[in-house]
Amino acid sequence: MTIIIFTVGDAIRKINPNARYELTSDGRVDDVDSATIEWIEGTTPISKEDIKTQIPIIEQEVAAAATKHTTDKASADAKLKALGLTDDEIEAFRN
Repeated sequence: MTIIIFTVGDAIRKINPNARYELTSDGRVDDVDSATIEWIEGTTPISKEDIKTQIPIIEQEVAAAATKHTTDKASADAKLKALGLTDDEIEAFRN
């Protein structure tokens, strides 16, 4: 199982990729409640609740991407084996 830590910045960028902000925290990059966010350059502030809401969405997207990568790799292996390549040849091809 992979543990993924999402930062407050990841959630902010998910909501507004163009947001400009300065972030200070007590050292925990995943705790929006302990963070102080200063919105700069005219960026419309995003509520901490909205930022928290993005975390499960990001988690789902990352999990889906990991699953797709695993599925794509298995599919590619099967296709290469169907062409007659050995496991060693497939591994050499990847490297």
